Amino acid sequence: MSQVKIQGNASGTGIFTIASPNGNTDRTLTLPDNTGTILTTASTFAATGPAFSAYASGAQSINNATATKIAFQTEEFDTNGGYDNATNYRFTPTVAGYYQVNAGINWGGWTSTYTFIMVYKNGAELKRGSSVPNNAVGLNNTISCLVYLNGSTDYVEIYGQHNNGSAQSTSAFGPSAVFFQASMVRGA
Repeated sequence: MSQVKIQGNASGTGIFTIASPNGNTDRTLTLPDNTGTILTTASTFAATGPAFSAYASGAQSINNATATKIAFQTEEFDTNGGYDNATNYRFTPTVAGYYQVNAGINWGGWTSTYTFIMVYKNGAELKRGSSVPNNAVGLNNTISCLVYLNGSTDYVEIYGQHNNGSAQSTSAFGPSAVFFQASMVRGA
């Protein structure tokens, strides 16, 4: 029969208490047959890692055929202060891991052009989404991808581009029109 051993740290002075909940049902905690770290509510892993959501507070002019960083000025939430909504408009998480990145651009009320949305990592294009002319009022781009970020120097940004011949603006329809979000889905 295997045994359970609880061992304290010889140099520590704190007391760690294992307490049971107030209940009338027997419970069993089964430990896995491997080494590792137990997750807690303070762990920085999926479901407890960094996340943010931001949107553009107004329309932004984009020159023709020019990849342009989109400014998402209004934060809806930012769990660890990793999103810069004032200067660089980028997400730089402090925890290494894999992040789900989502973004959308609604282009104003013009039609018959190609539009693009790009995820940039560390200043270089990583993923691209596009829309084709559809002769409807307004065009929309959305993108979703998984990106590894090292938790110290890696960052992601969103860029937009169009080929409408002259400068055009993104929409200013609020948080559902021009948005940028990221959330940790798995630790490194």
